[in-house]
Amino acid sequence: MKFKLPFTTQLSSLLLASAIGALSTLSSFSTFAGSSHQFSLSIPTLEGGATIDGQLDEVQWQNAAIAELKYETSPGENIVAPVGTTAKIFSTGESLFISFVASDPDSSIDDDIIRANLNDRDDTWGDDLVGIKLDTFNDSRLAYQFFVNPYGVQTDSIENELTGDESDAWDGIWYTSARKTAQGYQVEIELPLRLFNFDSQLSQQTWGVEFIRFYPRDQVRRLSTHQIDRNNSCQLCQLGTATGLEGLKPSQDLQLTPSLVFNRNSQRDAEPGADWDNDNSVEPGLDIRWGITPSTLLSATINPDFSQVEADAGQLDINSTFALFYPEKRAFFLDNKDYFDTQLQLLHTRNIVSPDYGLKLTSKVDNHTFAVMASNDTKTNFLVPGNLSSDIASLDEESINLAGRYRADINDELSIGTLVTAKRSEQYHNYLASGDLKYQPTPQDTFTAQYVFSATQYPDELYREFCSGSDCLPDSNCELSDCGINERVLRTKRDDELQDSFYHLKYKHERRSWYAFTQYESAGDDFRADLGFISKVDVNKLVAGGGYTWYPQDSSISRVELGGDWDISHNQAGELLEQELEAKVEFEGSMQSYTAFGIVTRERVGRRHDSSQLAIDGNTQLFDETKGWGYSKIIPSRALTLDLDLSYGDNIDFANDQLGTELFVNPGVEWKLSDSVSLDVSHIYRSLDVDDGRLFTANLSDLRLNWHINLRNFIRISSIYTHIERDPSLYLYGSPDAKEQQLGNEVLYGYKLNPQSVFYLGYSDGLNRDDEIDALTRTEQTYFMKLSYAWLL
Repeated sequence: MKFKLPFTTQLSSLLLASAIGALSTLSSFSTFAGSSHQFSLSIPTLEGGATIDGQLDEVQWQNAAIAELKYETSPGENIVAPVGTTAKIFSTGESLFISFVASDPDSSIDDDIIRANLNDRDDTWGDDLVGIKLDTFNDSRLAYQFFVNPYGVQTDSIENELTGDESDAWDGIWYTSARKTAQGYQVEIELPLRLFNFDSQLSQQTWGVEFIRFYPRDQVRRLSTHQIDRNNSCQLCQLGTATGLEGLKPSQDLQLTPSLVFNRNSQRDAEPGADWDNDNSVEPGLDIRWGITPSTLLSATINPDFSQVEADAGQLDINSTFALFYPEKRAFFLDNKDYFDTQLQLLHTRNIVSPDYGLKLTSKVDNHTFAVMASNDTKTNFLVPGNLSSDIASLDEESINLAGRYRADINDELSIGTLVTAKRSEQYHNYLASGDLKYQPTPQDTFTAQYVFSATQYPDELYREFCSGSDCLPDSNCELSDCGINERVLRTKRDDELQDSFYHLKYKHERRSWYAFTQYESAGDDFRADLGFISKVDVNKLVAGGGYTWYPQDSSISRVELGGDWDISHNQAGELLEQELEAKVEFEGSMQSYTAFGIVTRERVGRRHDSSQLAIDGNTQLFDETKGWGYSKIIPSRALTLDLDLSYGDNIDFANDQLGTELFVNPGVEWKLSDSVSLDVSHIYRSLDVDDGRLFTANLSDLRLNWHINLRNFIRISSIYTHIERDPSLYLYGSPDAKEQQLGNEVLYGYKLNPQSVFYLGYSDGLNRDDEIDALTRTEQTYFMKLSYAWLL
């Protein structure tokens, strides 16, 4: 029998250990990332700001601090920049003002050498860009990034050194203007200090800083104020420093964003002559964002509109046994999201489907970071994981969702933290507690570790949602063709509270020309992370890999990498699930090209023959698979981007538990018809052949036409079409539809003064077809309008 401590005891022990660690560090270690040896300047505080019009004719610019972008850091390695770029910066005590003069000797006002487009916000990569990176605590943990193209289109993001991710989901309210000149282009920026978290107790600030320019021609050249050492895997540790900003005081920082949403949704069955079921709604809402101090932010939302303006990218859900992942796009959950991040995805707020309210508090005091979030949900959705499959469960009852995160940055090398989450409804709960650390003793070596414990209680009848038959029978000694239960039933049909753990350990050594890593993860049978996205449990996995990188000189190829990895997975009983070996080659070169290809060989188990038991040995077939894959992206001109993703080789036919041959082809084209009109088209083709013929052919086409009338007005038309054809005679254990078609369309007009002050007017519909419906039939249509305005008080 496995002895388990009560969850409250384990949670209390973990939190107590974290608290002791926190108290031991309250004497406050100094952690500094940016170095004056890299680059330094002193930001003057001046009277009066600049008018953001792109002219740079105010007298303040004559007294601003000046920085020259002298170096090309990629693809060239700290060589002299091919073009000149001058940045200037000053402060008024309420805002930072930044200007760039970006020279380009080959351009003129009327030519199209400079690459710039009227795009949506955060969709400027590939354009000429200038910008700044700011680490306002200068502790190498998080950095704000702001970039602007020659039309003034904004891109902002958060770089997180803990996870290694850059997220453009965060959207701040800041101001820009830009214009082309006879010598290149120039940009003017105002960054209100209300955007930033920083320590207002300091009489003089020291921030990590880097001024950056992206110069895309035959290759994308990254220009900087200082050199970047490729032997140092920590990017934020290599910032320069900006001092000055004397006497910054907390200013009133209150943002109120009322909204009003009108919606008419109509649905009907697909049968001919079916009546429409119409639902009209008018929903007022309010978002509140209060900067209590420059390092403490309180956010609240009441009756929020969490509808998505942009449709998710199309995904083919065929011959897959695991639930699909969709990213979070909603503003309330994205604000300061990075404060909750750990090495594992233990908080994925897309699991909160339809809240009435939400509250979030984030703060950083010295080397200590705190974050708390609470929200209800009128529905209760969560992932039911397994080692061969996963699915989404849904309860028709309200739930309360809580998350709390604490992190202590002990010194430059060591961070420790804890995360707790809770999801609870009347008949269900999931509680989770985690401790994590990141240790970087040298610029090349990084250790990460995380331990997670969870306790879960499912409703008594939840398992019936996953039964293969209406009565879950037969429930023992089953065969593939006749079994009422499956893995999801077995993992939810539990009377007692489930308690179990997850372990994560990783070491990586990374240098300029080579890297090596190893990772081990173990998820217990009964581990659950219902506010996160952990789709596999009852599994342990060991991975080891590495690679070598060349940087050719005076060549059309700027980087070549040869790499690979080996991994092996077992269930907690020690039974083999999968063993895989992969080798790959990557190239970067002219025409902004990236190409990679590789080969994968693996042993992997198929479906359980008797799905009334979770055993693997003697209950599954072990298949040998070999597959080749390739990916390429190229930008042959400023108007055209082409990419192609493909693979061919063995793949398990999970419906019939046999080996097949799969072809996957995914081409994409982005055609900029003009600086303001773009057409994005992608297509996915998948086919699977088995011994007796073609099992299925699946196609998905995703088309999006964007017309940006100006910086604030746009029209978007999108359409996603799915067409699947199957041969039912080749399905051994079922009889699926021979044909399946879906079509989703959307037309949207938008006016966006800033990310929170918007007007949207749109229409969307959905059409379906299967064996019982002769043609695509509209089954859903929606008319909607949204109006919101951010009041900055």
